[in-house]
Amino acid sequence: MSQENPSGYPYQPYGAPYGEQPPPQYGYGYGTPPPRNNGPNANAIVSLVLNLLAVVSCCNILGIPGAILAGLALGRASTDPRSARSMVMWSWILFGAGFVLTIGGFVILGVSGAFDD
Repeated sequence: MSQENPSGYPYQPYGAPYGEQPPPQYGYGYGTPPPRNNGPNANAIVSLVLNLLAVVSCCNILGIPGAILAGLALGRASTDPRSARSMVMWSWILFGAGFVLTIGGFVILGVSGAFDD
């Protein structure tokens, strides 16, 4: 049975010349996809940079061990990704705790009147 449109030409779907084309393959295109690195590299780099900025700008003492842990995690990312993820997690925890302590210190100093002239 032939499908025809009103003008008399047979209907042929786009990309299927005479039924000889194989079905489309869905995926990444040509070849195999590139290998994905599952290590915590990007997260460790961001944690390292933010911990160092916190030490320099806010005098965040907990940023020093956080930066050390992030640096160690960068070194272990390819050999031991599980411990590297743990180090990055603790680096973020130290960054957050130092940030909260810094904000809390400023609030306490503000309430006690240390910033009054």
